[in-house]
Amino acid sequence: VELVESGGGLVQAGDSLRLSCAALRRTDTTRAMGWFRQAPGKEREFVAAISWNGGIKYYADPVKGRFIISRDNAKNTVYLQMSSLKPDDTAVYYCAARSGNIITGRGDEYDYWGQGTQVTVSS
Repeated sequence: VELVESGGGLVQAGDSLRLSCAALRRTDTTRAMGWFRQAPGKEREFVAAISWNGGIKYYADPVKGRFIISRDNAKNTVYLQMSSLKPDDTAVYYCAARSGNIITGRGDEYDYWGQGTQVTVSS
């Protein structure tokens, strides 16, 4: 499974941004997907996860109410809609896929990772 993120950029605090994660080769769509981020000098942290059919979503506390994860299995794409962005959201954002459908916030339980896309939020 090859994952490619896009949609990152430089925005101001309070702005919105939508990240996309495309699976370039047709995959088994019965996979849970997740978004993680890593800020400079910090460890990678969980952001959001979604079950294979989009019916179950799970968010980290810092992004609850501001970020929405969704997926379009017909397009093999997962999205992360980010609103009310803050400077603390600045990081490289990675999407990940795991075998099976159980969603989790643990990065070591994901099998495939994208290369990341930079999000920078200025104050």
